[in-house]
Amino acid sequence: MRRRDAADLAGSAAVGAWAAFTVVALVVAGGHGAPLRVDETLLSWSVGHRPATAVAVARGVTATGTGVVPYVLVAVAGAVAGRTARRRAVAALLGLVCLATGQLARRGVMELVARPRPPRPDWATHASGWAFPSGHTTTSALTAALLVLAVLLRAPRGRTALCAAVGCWAVLVGVSRVYLGVHWGTDVAGGWLFAAGWSGVCLCAALRWLPARCVAAFTGRGPMADEPEPPVTPEGLGRSHAR
Repeated sequence: MRRRDAADLAGSAAVGAWAAFTVVALVVAGGHGAPLRVDETLLSWSVGHRPATAVAVARGVTATGTGVVPYVLVAVAGAVAGRTARRRAVAALLGLVCLATGQLARRGVMELVARPRPPRPDWATHASGWAFPSGHTTTSALTAALLVLAVLLRAPRGRTALCAAVGCWAVLVGVSRVYLGVHWGTDVAGGWLFAAGWSGVCLCAALRWLPARCVAAFTGRGPMADEPEPPVTPEGLGRSHAR
């Protein structure tokens, strides 16, 4: 795929995700943060199905969606994506910038929507701040997107299983927030959509603005298809005919 086409595809995916996110955000804000029927149904089921072992597992899963863990995983993604120490450092830095700026933007949206969390008696873990979109969900989904990108670049064998495992982790983190009673279902859906939109924006920007040789270095391919072919010199033309 040509570099420009790949950038357009990432941009189109981002636009679709942002459109869906906007719809969910408007529905939530329009109801002044009140839960939808599906939110109440999911919370009611979660509260009624909480054996001690399942709660412990959910707490362990949800803990991986915040704090230092996502940043370490993004650094690992950078190490996987780069072929040299310098490229690994650059890839890790770009990934960390994507994650950090995404978290800042998500916090801004949370303050703007200001949706209350579910009732505190239903909580099975600690939580703070507003509810929409879910912070753990957004962070883990952004991290998963960066890990999947690194795997696709560097793991020709077994990459399907690795990508599936990473995707399942991000999904479980989001589900655990609803199961533990600290987020509504639409908070989690908003987090997934926000992460998809932000990932698409970051990938589109990287493909459009990074130097072609930098993109080629990470993909392991030659000059990008959008780059002009090198000029043919008389010496080169003569060697071509000599063959």
